[in-house]
Amino acid sequence: MEPYKLFEAEHKFVHLIWEHEPINSTELVKLSHDKLGWKKSTTYTVLRKLCERGILRNEDALVSAIVKKADAQQYESQTMIKKTFDGSLPQFLTAFLKENKLTEKEAAELKRIIEEAAE
Repeated sequence: MEPYKLFEAEHKFVHLIWEHEPINSTELVKLSHDKLGWKKSTTYTVLRKLCERGILRNEDALVSAIVKKADAQQYESQTMIKKTFDGSLPQFLTAFLKENKLTEKEAAELKRIIEEAAE
């Protein structure tokens, strides 16, 4: 399995951890129940599997992420662009901007990012 590949339910679970880390595993069970509707057993099963895959860490009942949110986002965005747009960022942007308009601030930020990447 790819290192940062998260299925939908796993992504929601890890997102809770990113927002609250480090979090006590007992608190994580309560949060998972409140936000995801999960039972205690489901929370611990998913936690164990994600720890085995090297995505999360559970030491002394304190849960934190090994894989950081930015790294997972980068992996997911690159995978989606490769899969859906044959790796073409311009094709992705064309499709995205067809229905979404940018503010001047967003456009300026994208220009800055592109200029830095081109250097």
